[in-house]
Amino acid sequence: MLPTPGLYRHRGGFIPDYLRRAIKYSQMDLENASWQMVTLCIDPKRVYKHTCFHKQTKNQWARDDPGFTVLCIFFLLVAAVAYTIAFRVTNPGAFIRLVLGAVCFDFLFVGALLATLTWAVANKYLRVRTLHSVEQKVEWLYAFDIHCNAFFPLFLMLYVLQFFLLPILLKGGFFATLVSNSLFLLAFGYYHYITFLGYQALPFLENSVYFLYPVALLLVGYIFSLIFNINCTVFALGLYFGS
Repeated sequence: MLPTPGLYRHRGGFIPDYLRRAIKYSQMDLENASWQMVTLCIDPKRVYKHTCFHKQTKNQWARDDPGFTVLCIFFLLVAAVAYTIAFRVTNPGAFIRLVLGAVCFDFLFVGALLATLTWAVANKYLRVRTLHSVEQKVEWLYAFDIHCNAFFPLFLMLYVLQFFLLPILLKGGFFATLVSNSLFLLAFGYYHYITFLGYQALPFLENSVYFLYPVALLLVGYIFSLIFNINCTVFALGLYFGS
């Protein structure tokens, strides 16, 4: 069971209230969520400045509005439909498998795992220890917010932009591999950058730069993938649609 800080417990608990709001359109601020999505692509630091203001007004770092998460899921569903049409998937079971893979596994399950991992690392190793101030900890839902923030630009690159570049990326040859793998490197590199910004925004953490270290591994993988001509687009789509 995912941890929930005590400050979330009101009216039966924050998480149940968060989920109740997710199914009520009138209780979500989708305009603000849309603004954050656009801003994450052009000035992500500004989004985290807004997060600091949210902490001052509502005394929590995490969003209390599920609109951002709901929009991510909606866009993933639209992307799943687009890919099934492009690859002429007529089997309902294959379509459901694609939707579950994109939404439940890629976004929610992997996101929850990454949020839990970074949440645990931040709380155990990165908190500033002080003797004369109130101890603060990273909220798990804030860690998941960071994942959602980082996921949206990745979604635009690896689900949307990649979709329109498929005629080039699936041609075969070194150029297709170069473009595909550069796109993946940019997407996952930006994911880690936004993750770093999210934890850097918390004043009670230090050495948040550690969240940028995986980018070095991405660069190594990128070089080897080019040497052995491993096309990331072909590999990823093969997991969903087969050969």
